[in-house]
Amino acid sequence: MENYAKIMGIHFPKLTLDRSVGIVSSIIEQKKTELFHVVTVNPEITMACQTDSRLRSIVEEAGLITADGIGIVMVSRLKGSNLPERVTGYDMLLRLLEAGNQKKWSFYFLGADPVTSEKAYEAISKTYPNVLISGRHHGFFTQDEEAGLVEEIHAAKPDVLIVALGAPYAERWIHKYKLKLNARIAIGVGGSLDVIAGKVKGSPEIWKKLNVEWLYRLIQQPSRWRRQLILPRFAISALLHKDKS
Repeated sequence: MENYAKIMGIHFPKLTLDRSVGIVSSIIEQKKTELFHVVTVNPEITMACQTDSRLRSIVEEAGLITADGIGIVMVSRLKGSNLPERVTGYDMLLRLLEAGNQKKWSFYFLGADPVTSEKAYEAISKTYPNVLISGRHHGFFTQDEEAGLVEEIHAAKPDVLIVALGAPYAERWIHKYKLKLNARIAIGVGGSLDVIAGKVKGSPEIWKKLNVEWLYRLIQQPSRWRRQLILPRFAISALLHKDKS
């Protein structure tokens, strides 16, 4: 039996959240110098990879791919590949913070607006007091500021670089500078810092268990409706897609 599910040409390892966090934790503890890029692939990224060869190569080069979205998990099961569960950027972030709090890992947080960045920093510092925050920067930097920002991250040498710039921009940004960032792990986490800061409400567990977290987010942020249109398109395209062996 294959240990991955192939959806629209992308190989999703059949990993649980626990196992995914375990893999990332072992990479951090090994103290390797080469950056390990974790890409949480959602339906939007999957669809974009069909026409964007550069993005597809970024995904294929990643150290670890996870299924970020119940839609991907459901399609895998309908096609007989059976991914065990979704592994989102937000869930990965929380679990890495928990582990980092025990092992005193260092984190650098990049993304969100200035106020949200500050509030997220305060919330993380309070909840995970043993986590070393080696730096942070909001996501509204200019192109002229980018080189200095990369140098700042390089000097900070974080165990974990959290990039909340939105997908797939975060993935492109990490890949662009992966040889200069001097971090052990880098992962894009979408709007996770907004949730941690309290700017956006996190989905209640019951909504997650019912696999309708997307609906809760839409209710909380009606402006997301255009993005949600990708979900039925993805489902139809993925089910009809004939993956090569």
